[in-house]
Amino acid sequence: MKKITVNDRMQRGYTYELTEPVGKNFAPEFKPALTPKEMLELGVFGGVYMRDCRDEFPKDWFVKAKFSTRSDNKHVAELNYFGINASQPLSVWRKKGWIYKDDPRGWFQWYCRYYMGRRIPAEDARQIRRWKAMVRHIAQVRNNCRAGDEACRPKQRQAILHWAYDSRVM
Repeated sequence: MKKITVNDRMQRGYTYELTEPVGKNFAPEFKPALTPKEMLELGVFGGVYMRDCRDEFPKDWFVKAKFSTRSDNKHVAELNYFGINASQPLSVWRKKGWIYKDDPRGWFQWYCRYYMGRRIPAEDARQIRRWKAMVRHIAQVRNNCRAGDEACRPKQRQAILHWAYDSRVM
């Protein structure tokens, strides 16, 4: 077992253990189409998410990541794959109770840590339920867009991409 200690802008001294191999042994119903590295390379969260987390995750995740160079932490929609902002502010996520105490950045942080091998059974089940709930958005894209038409519903496609579904192929 490997221990990770986090010291970034949002967490200081948080420690967790990796109990599974990287990218393996996911819950049977959790089948993300994209890895965290692929998501960062495609362009997600306006380029502001995870910029200060490079010490926690593999260096190769960040080589081609599309990150903003702005110092004010504002989203840069053009850095997203679909060139549109599909994110709600973190304050909204907190207000709705979607943020787990150990993952103050939300679902994607949970996914990165899960991908690396951290397991927290109750939280993993909650986040996987949230991931599965994206199927309604996938159905809307599939029912209203021609396959491969990336110009159709770009905001919804970007949001789907934020949840590790590959909305480019829908």
